[in-house]
Amino acid sequence: MLLTATVIGSGVMAQRLSGGNLAVALLANTAATVAILAALIALLGPVSGAHFNPAVSVVESLRGRLGWSDACAYAITQIIGCCAGALLAHAMFELPLWQLSTHVRTGPAQWLAEGVATFGLLLMILGHPRSEDAPWMVAAWIGAAYWFTASTSFANPAITIARSLTNTFSGIRPVDVGAFIVAQFIGALAALAVARMLFPPKKAVNTSEANRPLGQSPIRKAEALNG
Repeated sequence: MLLTATVIGSGVMAQRLSGGNLAVALLANTAATVAILAALIALLGPVSGAHFNPAVSVVESLRGRLGWSDACAYAITQIIGCCAGALLAHAMFELPLWQLSTHVRTGPAQWLAEGVATFGLLLMILGHPRSEDAPWMVAAWIGAAYWFTASTSFANPAITIARSLTNTFSGIRPVDVGAFIVAQFIGALAALAVARMLFPPKKAVNTSEANRPLGQSPIRKAEALNG
């Protein structure tokens, strides 16, 4: 809810203050999104894994880290929360609560952009070396993808649905939502395949070897020092 309210609300504020300069509006929208992403992931990562995205939840299920029933519950909650965020943003800016977007976002270039944006997002999530790196890596990727992708990086099926409910700077026509979501899941699955090659699971340590005194074997000593 808070993520979507920030994306939509900052878009409304940016458009009102930018004097028609779309580059300035997008820059302001990007900055707000990057900030809220980093803050929310740092805050809620220890609670729930900071799943704000059905594509992330599905990939975690495919990795065996989240049960499918839990993934479904996450996805429903994510969609409801994102839609509530759209209503919250409208209420804060005294806009009609219920809207449908007329912002056209369609075509092969947009779909490719969404696949790339989601691919990179999932790669950051699956490959970050330390838990404390996740907030800045994910936020940095989304900030960059706002600018180098043709779609401005939705990269989230739930927020894509919610953004169809706002006829503001951040919106997307409801008819364009389905293709975006398909592209996002294709990008997510591609990221999972690449991550399995780049970041294979670490092998379990043989405790008997690990506890052997270093002086008994120079080879073991070198391995221990390099470990």
